[in-house]
Amino acid sequence: MEGSTAVLWSVGIEVEGDEVMTIDRIGELADAVASAGGIASGIGQPCYGVKVLVEAGDRDEAVTKATAILREAARVAALPEWPVSRVEAVSEEEDAE
Repeated sequence: MEGSTAVLWSVGIEVEGDEVMTIDRIGELADAVASAGGIASGIGQPCYGVKVLVEAGDRDEAVTKATAILREAARVAALPEWPVSRVEAVSEEEDAE
């Protein structure tokens, strides 16, 4: 990241599919994403997601890092790899405004 300064980003990523997520499955996702300081969502929905804090130089890098965290946590929790349906990213600088 030469020439740029990393800032903290809050990134929420959700994937959507065709299976309703149970409390047990989202609990497993929450356990898997906890090491990254994240939270999980999706109980009772045909989707699941995470919200994590990452350091990145820009929004694209923040989303890429958060997506990798989601995919790894979903793999650990044995969840299906569905397509991303929603992304929300806010930097600490934007949040301060």
